[in-house]
This record gives sequence, structure tokens and C-alpha cells, in this order.
Amino acid sequence: MKLCRFNNDQLGLVDGDEIINVTAALDGLQSFRWEQVRQDPVIANLAEIMAKIGQLSANAERQAANEVTLDAPIAMPTKIIGAPVNYHAHFDEALVDVAMHQDRVVHPIDEIGCFLKANSSLTGHGSKISLPFTDSRIDHEAEIAVIIGKAAHKVLAADAFDYVAGYSLALDMTVRGKQDRSLRKSCDKFSVLGPFIATADEIENPSDLAFNLTVNGVEKQSANTSMLIRSIPELIEMTSAFYTLMPGDIIMTGTPAGVSQVVSGDVIEVNCPELGMLSVTIA
Repeated sequence: MKLCRFNNDQLGLVDGDEIINVTAALDGLQSFRWEQVRQDPVIANLAEIMAKIGQLSANAERQAANEVTLDAPIAMPTKIIGAPVNYHAHFDEALVDVAMHQDRVVHPIDEIGCFLKANSSLTGHGSKISLPFTDSRIDHEAEIAVIIGKAAHKVLAADAFDYVAGYSLALDMTVRGKQDRSLRKSCDKFSVLGPFIATADEIENPSDLAFNLTVNGVEKQSANTSMLIRSIPELIEMTSAFYTLMPGDIIMTGTPAGVSQVVSGDVIEVNCPELGMLSVTIA
């Protein structure tokens, strides 16, 4: 299934150019007051919700996809995880681009591991992103995102796909500077996810997903997850060794070569045949 969140937390089933409103499948989910929410409740109950969707979808209301407002398809991740310099060609370009490395050593992912982005930076398809600084370069970084489906602690790569709920497109927007990655990549709306989640059963081979990014119609980035330095299962093994991954957690798997500066008025699109088209505008 291809699932989206639209029009103020309604649940949609994507069917071509239409959104089927299956919000009723969320009935019965636990409501929260003061309790600490430790997982995204929709993803934690995804199997049950998908079964309900199957019963509801035939008679549910349909709307044209271009008439709804999409939000990030995950509402409550406990973590947004980034994988730095996880394509060889991006590592090579980072070595020679002073604005990217700021005269610092560029470390491969095996040396520095992954990093965290603030949950408050999460946004969805169609967002307008305001540039927070006028004196710093801000870049686009297209990525494939993995959505964790159940609690994962010290998971081996060989078993990692058993813990995946689905996949989505992502943009890891980045301020270039000497600050820590987690600060520079956590500005408001700097973690873009969408337009929908393709559940794991929709994706025949997650290790062979081709995607590209354009700015104002000009291609800037193009890659395939087969080119990752650390594969999706290896990233799950790496991160779950340090902390428990929870349902709804997002792993952005890394960006390929071709990152470049964005300016006001730019329209950024990330495309993947299996995962749709994710678009934002720089305000």
C-alpha cells in the first residue's frame, strides 16, 4: 500500500492520481494524554490498520491528489537519523568542495557513524522552506528514507529487512558551516519526507531503487541505492547497536553526488518510480 497523511491528520490510500480517505481505519488507536509516546502509533499498529484499509477502501470517499494538502507521512518518529557521506561520489565531491568541508577532514561513514536530526525539522510534500540564514550556503540532499516498523535493538544486517515498515523519499536540507551536523541539519522544515510511504511489500528490491533530484527542472543528483557505501540493512545494524529503533523512526540513507546551493524561488523535486515525486519550494 501507498499511505499518506493529508488535510490535518487524515489517513489516505494513494490510488494513482486519487487519495482514498481511509481515516476510519485509525478508529480504536490509543489516545495519549500525559503518557510519553515512545513510537508512532500508526506505524506500531500498521498490520491491523492495513487490514482495516482493505475492508474500507472500496466504498471510501476519493479526492484528487492535487486537491489535498499533504504532510509528512510519519507524524511521531522518536528519531530522524542521517547517514553522512554514504555514497562514494559524494565523498569525492566533499573532499574538493571547501564550502562543504569547511577545511575539516571528511570522514567516511564507517569512522563517524550516523547522526540525529531534530524531530521538529520534519515536514512534508509541498512545503515552503524558508532559508534561516542569508550569509550561509544551504544545500539540497536527496535521499531514500527507511521507516522502521517494530522495535529493533542490536539487529543483524541479515535480519534487518524484517524490521522495515516501508520507504519514502526524503530531503536532508543542510546549512554549510563549522557547526555540528545535527545543528546544521535541524532547522525548521529541513527534514522533508513524502509524498507517501510505500509499505515494505510494495518494494520488490529496496537495494535497487533509482532516484534523482532536479532544481527548477535541471537534474542535479541521480543515484541508486545499490551504490550506497553502507546498505539499508547495514545502516539498521549500525544504528540499532547504539539505540533501540522504534516504530516510525526514520533513517535517511545518505545523499549522492551533485549537492548544490538553493536560493529563494527554487523548486526542488525528488523522483523515484516506486516512491513518487516529492516537491518543495524555497521561499
